[in-house]
Amino acid sequence: MRVDTLTPEQRSERMSRVRGRDTKPELLVRRLVHGMGYRYRLHRHDLPGKPDLVFPARRKVIFVHGCFWHRHPDPACPLARLPKSRLDFWGPKLETNRKRDERNIVLLAELGWDVLVIWECQTKNREELQARIGEFLG
Repeated sequence: MRVDTLTPEQRSERMSRVRGRDTKPELLVRRLVHGMGYRYRLHRHDLPGKPDLVFPARRKVIFVHGCFWHRHPDPACPLARLPKSRLDFWGPKLETNRKRDERNIVLLAELGWDVLVIWECQTKNREELQARIGEFLG
């Protein structure tokens, strides 16, 4: 087990900088979608999970998930690894995030919304991402 090299105050300050919205992957997807000619709403509070992009006329939503925070299930994803220390803390926390995401997707489907989840690692290949988004929204 690795020992944390930061003091609790330093670790807290660093973790407080992790943003929940307007992340680099989310901004990239927003620019891409806007460039494709689609218009959307951001983070609608009246929908389960406050989706990152909402297309009300199409009844479709897009979530842009960080592979670490939302536990990307792809075993080939290098960003979804667990931390090496404090697994007793991180394991349950990240599992709770994953279960909440699943629950929100089910609730959205029950409300008649189609859902697309884009993982952080999938934003690297923009052509493939654009084709996937176009197919989803088309």
